[in-house]
Amino acid sequence: MSTKRDYYEVLNVDRNATKEDIKNKYRKLALQFHPDRNKNAGAEEKFKEISEAYAVLSDDEKRKKYDKYGHVGSEEVFRGSESNFEEIFRDIGFGGIKDIFEQLFGGGFSGRNRSDPFGFGFNFGRNNRGEDTVIDLSLTLEEVVSGKNETIEIPALEKCSVCNGSGCYPGTKRKKCTSCNGLGQTKRVFNENRFSTFVTVETCRTCRGIGEIIEKPCKNCGANGKVATRKKIQIEVPPGIDDGMTLQLSGRGISDGNEVPGDLFIRIHIKPHQIFEKLENGDVLYPLKLKYTELVLGTEIVLPTLYGSEKLKIPAGTQVDSIFRLRGKGIPVHGQRSKGDQIIKIKLQVPTKLSDRQKWLIEELDNTKNIKS
Repeated sequence: MSTKRDYYEVLNVDRNATKEDIKNKYRKLALQFHPDRNKNAGAEEKFKEISEAYAVLSDDEKRKKYDKYGHVGSEEVFRGSESNFEEIFRDIGFGGIKDIFEQLFGGGFSGRNRSDPFGFGFNFGRNNRGEDTVIDLSLTLEEVVSGKNETIEIPALEKCSVCNGSGCYPGTKRKKCTSCNGLGQTKRVFNENRFSTFVTVETCRTCRGIGEIIEKPCKNCGANGKVATRKKIQIEVPPGIDDGMTLQLSGRGISDGNEVPGDLFIRIHIKPHQIFEKLENGDVLYPLKLKYTELVLGTEIVLPTLYGSEKLKIPAGTQVDSIFRLRGKGIPVHGQRSKGDQIIKIKLQVPTKLSDRQKWLIEELDNTKNIKS
């Protein structure tokens, strides 16, 4: 059995460090070793170690017991209380464990089970909740305009068909944990002095609170009782959704059928369009190239839009970079009844190949003195 490192050594602070010093050092190490950010081997164990050290050293009473008794008097304090663990993070000035890690790590915990973000065996509020699922969905501008019903595949869990969900090798069963006698918890009694005794209760480390152990695990599911699969579901994307938005579908995430499903998060990406450029507030830009004669003399053009073809009259003398608008021919504005506009920006189409006569005519036009701009 490995020996625990000194908590002061874990946080790299001396034994006279202030609570502020301990807090600052913990936050720095938590950012460095959190397993959602640090994929190196051993990062998760290191993160657990520094979190355990901070849980004790940030609390005056627990720190006092640790200084007096060492790990014997402190390890149960950290592992045995969900409420105490939440208080650790409230002491820093955040609302709770969820708040601190959303602020420290930008909410990057979607891949973890919310009920046990550290893998310590704690339950933070929701029992037997499946994991959230995050997927990406790409849409065309036309699909953004009309909305879309889409069939997508998402990861899922199903009961292992080999062990029927027990996690045990076929023909075997779970056995009562002898460490906790099937209770899922163990107690330890400490005599602080001859007048004072305290008792700590912790989740059984052998069976992790289940009360039973699997001596021979199922080879198909690795004792999990469930296996990964994929399933198809139908989703509805509303018109006007914007690039970078995320749709949240409650209860459509991962579940094995025996737990509350997590949520499904769909991140929207809008594909580049061949002729339109998406602007803000639902507007789309369409660059229109016209010949010199069309700009000078005027013309009528049939334009493509996201809703079909439209006619646009170009008056004589139109200048390059002039702007025209087709009202309501843009994209629906998300959460509103209005639509953006199609903005037409005039460009000059310059010919690259001219006959000798065409060159002569252009030169003659340029030599004409009575042209007024």
